Amino acid sequence: MTTNAVHQPAQQLTFLLILVLGAIAALTPLAIDMYLPAMPDIARELGVAPGLVQRTLAAYTAGFALGQLIHGPISDSYGRRPVLIVGVIMFLIGAVVSANATDIETLTYIRAAQGFCGAAAAVVIQALVRDMFDKEDFARTMSFITLVMTVAPLAAPMMGGYLAVWFGWRSIFWVLAGFAALVIVLVVTMIPETLALDRRPPLRIGSTLRNYAKILRTKQSVGYIVASGFSFAGMFSFLTAGSFVYIDYYGVSTQNFGYLFGLNVVCLILFTMLNGKFVRKVGSENMLKIGLMIQLFAGIGLIVGQVFGLGLWGTVIPVMLFVGTISIVGSNSMACVLSAYPELAGTASSLAGTMRFGIGTIVGGIVASIPVHSAWPMTGAMAACAILSALFYWGLAKK
Repeated sequence: MTTNAVHQPAQQLTFLLILVLGAIAALTPLAIDMYLPAMPDIARELGVAPGLVQRTLAAYTAGFALGQLIHGPISDSYGRRPVLIVGVIMFLIGAVVSANATDIETLTYIRAAQGFCGAAAAVVIQALVRDMFDKEDFARTMSFITLVMTVAPLAAPMMGGYLAVWFGWRSIFWVLAGFAALVIVLVVTMIPETLALDRRPPLRIGSTLRNYAKILRTKQSVGYIVASGFSFAGMFSFLTAGSFVYIDYYGVSTQNFGYLFGLNVVCLILFTMLNGKFVRKVGSENMLKIGLMIQLFAGIGLIVGQVFGLGLWGTVIPVMLFVGTISIVGSNSMACVLSAYPELAGTASSLAGTMRFGIGTIVGGIVASIPVHSAWPMTGAMAACAILSALFYWGLAKK
């Protein structure tokens, strides 16, 4: 039995390949966050209450969570490229229909379908990279891809805000459609099929459910997946409440808020570069431990900042450290999971993605339901996520 997922020479990680894989990974975060600033405009134009427009985001995330469970097993049986290409084509069609929607019902249903189709990119990208690289190179590559997936939701609201002001809210979905078209061209021309025919099990529902159960029965896999999920949920907490905490509670001006967001991006880039530099030398397991320790330190720092009233920078600096570790924790935890199931990379990716996104959505929803009268809801949630992430790793996953 070979250790590689494909019978072809090992792929070389190039800057161009990182850009292509990053473009694929950026589809979903752009689709989720780019239209957030335009929600009031959508409500006014369609003549509906703001809550109905907010449901279109819930519809997308629901479709996205469901899609991840389905696309992974299909890609294990029929190959990565067909699932990825069809998924992105349907995502493009969803963006075009959304741009032409004239009522909230149409927009809600099509966003749910678009989330379902967009999940193909999120799931297949991890399985595809696992096919192309070994464990350490997978972690190194995924750290750069995770960087794109994390920077995108930070930059997307600003991009969407300018588009809404200059060209109207429908232009946001036209830009998404254009970006999806670019991704299709890149996949067709630059991404080969990475799963050999002799490594594709037949698609059976019973077998798929047994494969999910097989992964969930392994405590190490559960530890890795849930640890990554709570790490991601901590960032979701910041994305949910960060602007209210910084602007409404600490009095940061709207103009300077973007600079504070930029500090998180700088920290994320720095940690991603360090992960890419050292993961081959020390291994994915040790890099994951380092990331979790830094994240736990940041979580404790958030609590200390609130207890001792350290002000704005007592929150900003720990948030920078927390967000900076997202790529280290996410990429190395997935490297550890997928190295144990190379023949089920798509299934494992879909399960991990659903759990990670589900945990993040639940925690973000809880934070969003609490009025922002202080920084405690956000900082407390981030600290709790850091603690839970560390506990699940050291309690279940650590060898």
